[in-house]
Amino acid sequence: MLKLTSLSDAPRVPFDLDGRIMFSSQKVEMVHLTLKPGEKIPMHSNPFEVVFYLLEGELELIVNSDSVTLIPDSTVHVGIDENRSLENKAAKIARVLVIKVF
Repeated sequence: MLKLTSLSDAPRVPFDLDGRIMFSSQKVEMVHLTLKPGEKIPMHSNPFEVVFYLLEGELELIVNSDSVTLIPDSTVHVGIDENRSLENKAAKIARVLVIKVF
């Protein structure tokens, strides 16, 4: 059976960001995040892999001591337990899909 999830109907993430859980299973979760100009996710690590896919805008991703600027239609992989932060330094919103691989 197919299950369609729209952004407006997707459950919100349990923290203070505009995030929606678009899909979740035991192996993978996909979250749609919208970061406003100046909004930042502070440095943290997770016990799973993450792939970021930027849909719109521009985001700076810092992983350990490396930095990369995500532009639309680009991806970056972050490994298990690596420290990372994400920041919208641009003047417009950024939308990114966060794919968590468990």
